[in-house]
Amino acid sequence: MSVRLRQSRYSRKANLLVQVSINREVSLQRADTMYGLGAFLYVIFLAIGWILMVYTLNFYYLAYHSRNNIRHERKRRQRVDLPTTLPVVTIQLPMYNEKYVVRRLIDAVCQMDYPKDRLQIQVLDDSDDDTVDLIRSIVDEYRFKGFDIVHVRRKDRTGYKAGALKEGIKYAKGEFVAIFDADFIPPTWFLKSAIGHFYADPKLGLVQCKWGHVNENYSSLTEAQAVLLDLHFLIEQKAKSLTRLYMNFNGTAGIWRTSCINEAGGWHTSTLVEDLDLSYRVQMKGWRCLFLEDVVVDAELPVQMNAAKRQQFRWAKGSIQLALKLLSDVMLRRNIPIETKTQAFIQLTRHTINPLFLVQFLIFPMLLAMDFELYTVSWAPLISILMYVIMGPGGYLIIINKTWSGEKWREKAQQFFFLMFYSTGLSVNNTVAVFDAVFGRKNEFLRTPKFGVINKSDNWKNKEYVLPFTKTTLLEMFFAIYGCMAVFVSIFTGNSLFAPMIAIPTIGFIYVAYLSIVHSSFRKKKQTEARGYAPTITTGWRTADAGSASMTASTGAANSGAIRRTTKTLSQKLVLAGMLAFLMMGASVAYFGYQNTMYLLDKAIGFVARAETAQTPEQLAEYIKLTQEMIPPDGNPVWLFPTSKTDFALIQANLDSIVVRANIASAMDPLSDSYNIAIRDMHLSAGAIRANLLELIPYTYITVSNIILVGLWITAIIAIFAVLRKIKTTTTTAAIQCKTV
Repeated sequence: MSVRLRQSRYSRKANLLVQVSINREVSLQRADTMYGLGAFLYVIFLAIGWILMVYTLNFYYLAYHSRNNIRHERKRRQRVDLPTTLPVVTIQLPMYNEKYVVRRLIDAVCQMDYPKDRLQIQVLDDSDDDTVDLIRSIVDEYRFKGFDIVHVRRKDRTGYKAGALKEGIKYAKGEFVAIFDADFIPPTWFLKSAIGHFYADPKLGLVQCKWGHVNENYSSLTEAQAVLLDLHFLIEQKAKSLTRLYMNFNGTAGIWRTSCINEAGGWHTSTLVEDLDLSYRVQMKGWRCLFLEDVVVDAELPVQMNAAKRQQFRWAKGSIQLALKLLSDVMLRRNIPIETKTQAFIQLTRHTINPLFLVQFLIFPMLLAMDFELYTVSWAPLISILMYVIMGPGGYLIIINKTWSGEKWREKAQQFFFLMFYSTGLSVNNTVAVFDAVFGRKNEFLRTPKFGVINKSDNWKNKEYVLPFTKTTLLEMFFAIYGCMAVFVSIFTGNSLFAPMIAIPTIGFIYVAYLSIVHSSFRKKKQTEARGYAPTITTGWRTADAGSASMTASTGAANSGAIRRTTKTLSQKLVLAGMLAFLMMGASVAYFGYQNTMYLLDKAIGFVARAETAQTPEQLAEYIKLTQEMIPPDGNPVWLFPTSKTDFALIQANLDSIVVRANIASAMDPLSDSYNIAIRDMHLSAGAIRANLLELIPYTYITVSNIILVGLWITAIIAIFAVLRKIKTTTTTAAIQCKTV
């Protein structure tokens, strides 16, 4: 009885020692993660999360104020009477290579319901292509009809748009200056609807009107941009209108008091956001700004992804430039309220959330892969996802519901989902812009090309001004591939609840990268002689002979193009066959890769699982030896932050140790407690190794060679789709031309 008691005590002590040993090993591994690189990354991750939350909460703060801006609502509904003698208004139309939309804009301006003798129109033309001749002919046409319209040309493009506006203001006759970009179509009643507000408030320096969208439903890209701009106007601009918060001029569709511009120092060319720059300077001088949401000026949204990215790049870079220029002055002035300073800081620095978001996007999968303890209670992931939904999509949808009613809010809600992917995908482009501004890269104003696209049937891909492929797209592709790997990491590490949070930005990167490639022009630019600048102002009537000649030439080109009838040719069939062959090759590579790597690892895990249930040392040793044959003798598949748990050499050494212990146990009495303790110890060791092998699975997929192969494969697939789309577009265009003939 005493012998059995001692054996029982010995058995309990042995089990306790084995369990303590295993727990100690796990604790040491976790401690290495908790107090090493993992802790450092986790602190950065949390800090960025708090910063992003501040910017998000500020949007909801502005949303609240937009619905409770009593002064703005009173002013908007106030009846304003025009003076008996209408003031002289100068309309400035800055242009640069806008041949597809210039006629539309000038026609709309000249059709305004306003006396000709009280209207001055300046076409500020910096073009260096055949837009110059087109504008000259249109200006001559309207001068012949009695309009005071001038064609202003400069020696060069110094200062770009700001430089053109600065040049035009020298010749401005008007008490007020209205500005329209080339892609806008002002309504006939625009001036009479807005001018009266200046007479009701002598300190009103700017009236900004809302942008409309003539091609809002052209594509998912235009729908995303439309809801983004609408939220900016109806939330941010409305919240700041006529308050002590600084409101910004949007560069177009607005009217300035000329004396206000001059008092603030005129247009500055030191940043890419001359409109935001002037807005801040006039409000620092005590002038007020009004937003009119009921006066809507339609405009054309960019239909090419690269054009939309260029526009966003300019806005992001310019905002950071202005922050470096003016923010310190705003912060140090005692007469500026704290709330104004806070909102100015957030507005001018909000594009810094793009690089912060990318850093967080990179860190999160690393923490999951390192098995870092992100939470201590089981329900924490659900709380995280709930907060993400409330602060993100859920909150925005509530605001959209409050801003629009009826069927319109459902349409805007659908557009918002496009915006989610569009905005996250743009973070790479805007991050480059932020660093461009911080490190003082060349301050070149790259305009957003317009193609005169309104209807879904309008084609733009064969027109001039289509932008080429940019290197930024390569970065977007990297983040797309990284995001796909991160989704797998979240699933295989047992954190599948986080997969949707990673998948949304990943889809955004794929969406932006794909459209960037598909929309890119790979044509070589024609070597045409650039039209030189000439400091002239057109003042007299000229006949339209040049214009007629241009039209004749273009008609001849169209006829010659119509002769080239294109159908589904052999090249199309070859591309399709090549695509199918490439897909089959990719599937074959994936199959053989799985068979030679993943399948062997799966078999090894199966053998270890059998070893865990083996009842004799001989069976257990046999399964362990089979396991050793399936895995490499050395190496570590984790190429980023490797640990001892995933080292094949250490796993092989542990397996050798189990085999040795199995051989020793085979000589013991099967009925003894020592034998049972040895079997149980080997089962526990086999279980720990199986857990290590399971942890290896996601990293076996994410090898450097696999990443390169997947990247090349995705690039090739996208390129093939781009070629197919190009062929389809060419075929459709040729067919339309043939029908025209």
